[in-house]
Amino acid sequence: MQVQVEFCVIPINAGESLSPYIAECQKILDEAGLSCQLHAFGTNIEGEWEVVMAAIKHCHQRIHEMGAARIHTQLKIGSRVDRPQSLQDKIDSVQALQQAQQQQ
Repeated sequence: MQVQVEFCVIPINAGESLSPYIAECQKILDEAGLSCQLHAFGTNIEGEWEVVMAAIKHCHQRIHEMGAARIHTQLKIGSRVDRPQSLQDKIDSVQALQQAQQQQ
């Protein structure tokens, strides 16, 4: 099953900058072959359920290996089985509606 996930991982007591941990997770997601969009408060991911969840688990394992004893993660998971829909499709739909409203 295809899923779309918003993934926000926060190592606890890991210092001021979390960038090294986030960069490591981005590397893991890329190596898993997942489509990702990094944003200021997390990462949007799309792919097969098992692959996405395995990559998220791998991120947790790697962050612990990097020295973070505790991790807080927030996930939003969406799936749709009636038709294919990508993250970009969702963005395009909203932007098309905005343009139509501006032309009225």
